Amino acid sequence: MNLTSKFRGCLIGGLLGDCLGAPFEGENRISKSVLNSYFNRLLDPSLKVPYKSYTDDSAMTKCIASSLVEKKEFHVTDIAKRFVKEYYAEPNRGYGKNVVDVFAALRASGFKDVFAPAARQFGGTGSYGNGAAMRIAPIALFTHSEPIPVVIDMSKQSAKVTHANRLGYNGAILQAVAIRDALLHKGENINPLTFVERLISCMRMVEKYTEEEIIDHNKKSEYIYCSALEKIKFLLEKGNDVSISDVVDSLGNEISAPGSVPTAIYVFLRAQKQIEAVETDNPFQRTIHYAVSLGGDTDTIAAMAGNIAGAFYGVEKIPEGFMHHCEGVEEMNKLAKDLVNLDR
Repeated sequence: MNLTSKFRGCLIGGLLGDCLGAPFEGENRISKSVLNSYFNRLLDPSLKVPYKSYTDDSAMTKCIASSLVEKKEFHVTDIAKRFVKEYYAEPNRGYGKNVVDVFAALRASGFKDVFAPAARQFGGTGSYGNGAAMRIAPIALFTHSEPIPVVIDMSKQSAKVTHANRLGYNGAILQAVAIRDALLHKGENINPLTFVERLISCMRMVEKYTEEEIIDHNKKSEYIYCSALEKIKFLLEKGNDVSISDVVDSLGNEISAPGSVPTAIYVFLRAQKQIEAVETDNPFQRTIHYAVSLGGDTDTIAAMAGNIAGAFYGVEKIPEGFMHHCEGVEEMNKLAKDLVNLDR
């Protein structure tokens, strides 16, 4: 499978997870029959299905991708300006109040210090929501041939525009590394436990406090993601004996980065194989369906899982019906092609 297919699969996959997951956001119990009917209707060309709009997840992803394509380099101030312009052009995409406050402060300050407004939030601790992780896919694609430290640094800088808490930007780093690993994997199958072990190895380095950080922070937040990745291994080893409640209780389905990024990674890995409640043989469709079935922050978890799955399977595995019913597919497709063809 060529790299272009994987780039397209990644960005379109995230967009579709966002669009298709959004109608169920905030629901904690979604019936199996409702979900199976929902996804089957999307694949039936004879049925009229309402057009699905994307949310702030995809709006901000587009901002990063557009900046990388046009600048041909990572330019954090340009990305911040695009976030603000996009929000004020279309404010009804589901943005949270805290990120809107950051955008207002950025605009008022003339973007003099793009990290300052986020750093002041929550009494100076910053946000650890999943907003940085949900939009990180273009960074993962842009740095796919770079050493891991470059991926980590660029992901962190991108995240800190809105999420200054280490749990927020470390969640973005974890998601970026997961996308990159899926993108670069060769072969039709991926060993889930090996995949998780590689992520743990990376996050041990990322999450370890420096001596200065130990003085300034509560050390209880060290290795949060490593711990969650160990839980993923446990759930994977249980195989089919894992219920939705087991996943939510162990990993979460929340708007926090620690309570959603590991969940999305688990969803991708688990959906490689058949899931009893999900009526499809298509692994990409199974990924999105399973992500939505967990309830909670369905659009973002499905978007993140869709990014990873799309990077692994490529665009060929994405059902045409999904793309037909979702907003923004052509634009995301073009951004993916432009990213893979960047001359830099």
